[in-house]
Amino acid sequence: MDAITELDSFERRMVADLVERAKRSMADFGKCDQRSVDDAVTALAWSLYKPENARMLAEMAVADTGMGDADSKYVKNTRKTFGTLRDLLRAKTVGLIGEDRDKGLAYFGKPVGVVGAVCPSTNPAATPVNKAMMAVKGGNAIIIAPSPSGYLTTERTVELMRSELAKAGHSEDLVQILPAPVNKATTQELVAQVDLAVVTGSQDNVRRAMRSGTVAIGVGAGNVPAIIDGSADLDDAAQKIARSKTFDNATSCSSENAIILLDSIYERAIEALERAGGWLCDAAERDSITQELWVGGKLNRRAIAKDARTLAALFGLRTGSENRKFFMVEEAEVGGKRSFADEKLSLVLALYRARDFGDAKRIVREILEVAGLGHSVGIHTRDMARARELAAETDVVRVLVNQAHTFGNGGGFDNALPFTLSMGGGTWAGNTIDDNLNYRCFINVTRLVTTIPEDKPSEEELFGTYWKKFGK
Repeated sequence: MDAITELDSFERRMVADLVERAKRSMADFGKCDQRSVDDAVTALAWSLYKPENARMLAEMAVADTGMGDADSKYVKNTRKTFGTLRDLLRAKTVGLIGEDRDKGLAYFGKPVGVVGAVCPSTNPAATPVNKAMMAVKGGNAIIIAPSPSGYLTTERTVELMRSELAKAGHSEDLVQILPAPVNKATTQELVAQVDLAVVTGSQDNVRRAMRSGTVAIGVGAGNVPAIIDGSADLDDAAQKIARSKTFDNATSCSSENAIILLDSIYERAIEALERAGGWLCDAAERDSITQELWVGGKLNRRAIAKDARTLAALFGLRTGSENRKFFMVEEAEVGGKRSFADEKLSLVLALYRARDFGDAKRIVREILEVAGLGHSVGIHTRDMARARELAAETDVVRVLVNQAHTFGNGGGFDNALPFTLSMGGGTWAGNTIDDNLNYRCFINVTRLVTTIPEDKPSEEELFGTYWKKFGK
């Protein structure tokens, strides 16, 4: 029998008990008004945003998983939580949430049910809280399935959320965690028993959820390419790319993985990237990185989300590289899987030289075909016509203009995208959403429909233009 489907009756009952407790908590929570629901959401936010908690969980995450940087995770824990809370407190989800009297429509928010949230090792504190806030905002209870490598951090995160919910007068069972030891079989059983599965992490987990028979929201793989064109402020672009690339040692799915430089500014753009902390690898170093970054057909865990000093030693780079922030590899053409065009989850940045803007768009498309289709693209330019052209012609959900991608793609205080840690890529990525995961994904809406004055055009109004062009 498949190890993923093999599960004993005890484990099935264990999952069923969690779901039943979640349903009981929802029954009481369903009596709450919007203000009380928002108190619960704020309690969840405070459980992570509280400075000592944010710092402790950031340090725990690095210790547990061996990935990322504690200072970056502290920023992620606080910034994402603050931004998500801002968004949620501005939304209505309980009772009458909107009305369009001219169309005779009134909208009532309802819970979707018990949510099962599969969370990644890259964000073992921030993602569980982010999803819990959105789920509870919709009146739902949530059960977290953490990554095994980040379990201790997520377990402590859930304890803090439950404690804060109790302090605010709400049932702790609005937020629960799948007990250890977590594995694919128990995670899949959770997905099978809940009303909605929300999956962030490996594409294997996403695909399993989509095939489970449970309504599922999965998000696509990142692999962000970004264009620097001839009109860009090169130092501004380089500083933003460096800040984005190095944040949390490139664990974010929104971290730039490839930069396409137009021929006219190629050398000057590389110089700007070097000023921003980049190390330009020579041919021998490129070969060494290739050998160490992929081992046995997979990304080397010794390279994933490690700091620059560790990588410089692992890759055997020249003296001086250990003091740089990230490493640049020049590529003559776009390769396939397990090439520098693929997602790297490390401080390695591929550089491509484009003849002109049309060629840059071609390179972007080819990179996305390797990985990241649907996710996002960046462009640094002063020419908004080019940005619109890129958006019109590229199969991604988000095109960010003159932004540090990691800080803008999941919502920012200077753009209007919803704050989130989970980004859908539409059907291009095999996802059910083409937006940032947000509270709207966690409510059903009942439409109260009343009559309005008849809105029925004549046949001439509908068919007249067609008849004149093509006849009856």
